[in-house]
Amino acid sequence: METVDLACEKRDVRPKGLVNRIRREGRVPAVMYGNHGSAVAIAVGGAELKARVSTASRQRIMRLKSDSPDLNDKHVILKDIQKLPVSGDIVHADFYEVDLTKPLRVPVPFRFIGRAAGIADGGILSPLERQVEIECLPLEIPESIEVDVTPLKIHDVLHVSTLQFPANIRPIFDTDYPVVTVMPPTVAEVAAPAAAAAEGAAAEGAAAEGAAPGAGEKAAEGGKPAAGAKEGGKKG
Repeated sequence: METVDLACEKRDVRPKGLVNRIRREGRVPAVMYGNHGSAVAIAVGGAELKARVSTASRQRIMRLKSDSPDLNDKHVILKDIQKLPVSGDIVHADFYEVDLTKPLRVPVPFRFIGRAAGIADGGILSPLERQVEIECLPLEIPESIEVDVTPLKIHDVLHVSTLQFPANIRPIFDTDYPVVTVMPPTVAEVAAPAAAAAEGAAAEGAAAEGAAPGAGEKAAEGGKPAAGAKEGGKKG
């Protein structure tokens, strides 16, 4: 994995309004966690960080560039970011310092390639997991793990233990969980008639409810003359 440079500088955490001023200047307040658990408050360029995040995986190694000797040339990965919901602007970031000589555990997304054989029979490719945790050296973190779904037929399942990982990458998992499968088309086909039957039953029920009051009204109207006739007979 290639590294990218990111300019940064140390920042003060007080007064509280300083954070807002940093954001107004187009920078992002951030924190870098060291190998020994220490945390350093820093600020990075907002536009520069957004470009790094949008064009690369979060696991890409960044090399800090700073006038501070204890920050310059430090290698970090982006652990977390906070964004504004509408504009998508980054308002805070967390970085984690890494040692390039020691293995690191990170989540990496799956990338499904090929066309599953079961799709020709009407099956539907259904990913069950979107990422996997791996362990490797920081500079060897891949952008993604490719999963070839070509041989999958309907009901076939690929488990994490059956996937092919590069020799320098070790997957981390406690249980042999399923990653992707091909679902049969019967799920969609059965659901449609069932929904149509339910709608038909609801329509018939509504029609029956609408007809009942009319029948009652006719019965009542038909009974009135009969009652009147009996009353007329008594008067006669």
